[in-house]
Amino acid sequence: QVQLVESGGGSVRAGESLRLSCGASEYIGNKYCMAWFRRSPGTEREGVASIDGYGSTTYADSVKGRFTISKDNAKNTLYLQMNNLKPEDTAMYTCAAKSTFFGCPTFANYGYWGQGTQVTVSS
Repeated sequence: QVQLVESGGGSVRAGESLRLSCGASEYIGNKYCMAWFRRSPGTEREGVASIDGYGSTTYADSVKGRFTISKDNAKNTLYLQMNNLKPEDTAMYTCAAKSTFFGCPTFANYGYWGQGTQVTVSS
């Protein structure tokens, strides 16, 4: 199975930006749907953004216009560019993958997970 490792988290102030990276152990171009999830204390995990093999993306309403998901297939790397960060974005961010067989536009059925990277936004 594919292994995923996130990086790029940190502590920033409201309005600043961060870019998260997720390195995969194998080629992800046309085999996997890729996504970012997040979870903060006391909340359930929620889908943030996803991308399919054709570059089509899906975003949670709370991050539309601020976050951009992308990938570099040659580097086996998934990215999440987060702009205009808000305190409510504070969470542990985790990348995930699933076979394209399951359909990429939904956040259901992700089976491969990274360990997460913490993002903290202060006001």
